[in-house]
Amino acid sequence: MDPAGQIIVALDCDNRATADSVVERLGDECRFYKVGLELLTSAGPDVVKSLVARGKEVFLDLKLFEIPNSVAGAVRAAGSLGVSMVTVHGMGGSGIMSAAVEASQEFPRLRVLALTVVTSMRDADLADVGVTGAVDQQVLRLARLARKAGCHGVIASPQDVAALRGTMGSDALIVTPGVALPGDSPAEHTRPGTPRAAIADGASHVVVGRSVTRAADPAITFRSVRASLIP
Repeated sequence: MDPAGQIIVALDCDNRATADSVVERLGDECRFYKVGLELLTSAGPDVVKSLVARGKEVFLDLKLFEIPNSVAGAVRAAGSLGVSMVTVHGMGGSGIMSAAVEASQEFPRLRVLALTVVTSMRDADLADVGVTGAVDQQVLRLARLARKAGCHGVIASPQDVAALRGTMGSDALIVTPGVALPGDSPAEHTRPGTPRAAIADGASHVVVGRSVTRAADPAITFRSVRASLIP
């Protein structure tokens, strides 16, 4: 895969103007953007439509966790917007994930990804909600459930990638938030890694955020990330 196509830039902005500025400054360098709940709530679906109209791919990070009928409706709405990826919570179980996958079949380009364990969570956080076992065990458990439900891939930390690739096989998407450039702070992510290490371990895509979007020159930083992915 072309390294440029493996990099998803997270538009974790609280307003449309800031997001548009990032996209404008990156220009043709970046092909793929993540839109999460903050920007979607602030700017509405028009921000997604605008990106698609510009020829960009969009990862709509909804983390859906609702009754199956509602999840299916949200997936169909995402597909109608033209997005390439949408997320559901693996913790929602087989019913939710299967409903999402079935709804996605109306949209051949749409991929359903299951969130395993949020990259800010530690073993103690799982224990707080009654999940026994370590984070890495829970990640693999939910990944197996997602694969059985027909999901196209999973969301997990860079530190989970190697084990996941062995579990999910060569065809699954493994998208990794929580990556940071060497020397950068991993922010709230507790299980970080570099983009290069994540791809080397078998990630299909890496999600980069502030390292690029808050750089003095986002395009130069993006090119640096892309160069780091070339063996």
